[in-house]
Amino acid sequence: LQFAESGGGLVQPGGSLRLSCAASGFTLDYYATGWFRQAPGKEREGVACISGSGGRTDYADSVKGRFTISRDVAKNTVYLQMNSLKPEDTAVYYCAMRGATCSLYYSDYLDWGQGTQVTVSS
Repeated sequence: LQFAESGGGLVQPGGSLRLSCAASGFTLDYYATGWFRQAPGKEREGVACISGSGGRTDYADSVKGRFTISRDVAKNTVYLQMNSLKPEDTAVYYCAMRGATCSLYYSDYLDWGQGTQVTVSS
């Protein structure tokens, strides 16, 4: 599986960013996509996921109401819209793929992207 994240950067608290996870060579219809993040000295944590059908999403409590996961089938891309960003959202964000079922557990995923840095700071 080939896919890559983009869209990270530096943003002020309260700002927004949209991350993209673009897949190539396969269709997302058969794979659930998870977004994870890892801050220095902390374990990788699940942020959001979307099922292969796109019919189910799940979010970590820490981002509910602020982050939205979605996908564009035509572009074969999954997005993570992040609003009302906080300094504690600072981390490297990764997308990952697995079988069609959504999961926020990183151990459920075998295929990972390279990550994109998100820094929330004034």
